[in-house]
Amino acid sequence: MNLRGARMRDDPEINFIPLIDVLLVILIFLMVTTTYQRYAELQITLPEADADASKDRPREINVGIDAQGRYVIDKTVFTWTNAGALAEELKRVAGTAKDPVIVISADASATHQSVVNVMEAARQAGLVHITFATQSTGARK
Repeated sequence: MNLRGARMRDDPEINFIPLIDVLLVILIFLMVTTTYQRYAELQITLPEADADASKDRPREINVGIDAQGRYVIDKTVFTWTNAGALAEELKRVAGTAKDPVIVISADASATHQSVVNVMEAARQAGLVHITFATQSTGARK
């Protein structure tokens, strides 16, 4: 006895459009919430301070100093020899930029001498705008 009749059975289909939508939402969420480190080459713990960010920013030359006294200038590792060599490297990185700003990102445990070396090299290179990177304490007064 044939209870189904003459109907043909359709093959099941899987609709991938909702799956793609969900995956795109997850991808966007991960891209927005992921943090990126500026200095992946060095393990740096910045000192803490509260300050407002500047609205218009000139060309920045980022100089990283870790706790062992190693230097990174705009993602390029620099081996310390003397202040003159560091000054030449800063001039090379600055290029033709008008009044670039040296941003010193020194580890909180870095020696004072390492920071002074960068400041002296900047002076020798004729770069007079120097600032220090810090991390926010989280508590605003």
